[in-house]
Amino acid sequence: MTHAVPPITLDTMPVGATATVVHVSPGAIADGGAGLARRLMELGFVPGEKIRMLKRGMPGGEPLAIKVGNATFALRRFEAALVSIQPE
Repeated sequence: MTHAVPPITLDTMPVGATATVVHVSPGAIADGGAGLARRLMELGFVPGEKIRMLKRGMPGGEPLAIKVGNATFALRRFEAALVSIQPE
């Protein structure tokens, strides 16, 4: 019997880990709201897409370097927190 790992948000993903995007939530209106979620999806953060956490910046762990397909993007933690993922 296997237990599925519950989804987490991208901002909590460890460096070197891979995952699959499950959902992108709209953020707070002050942070761009649905427009930010739409932009993340335009960049490739869509349900079913495989991603990999490459690196965390210093100090404070920002930005996060995320590989999506053949592209690498730098996200702030509050942006990454909008992306729900299923760890592998």
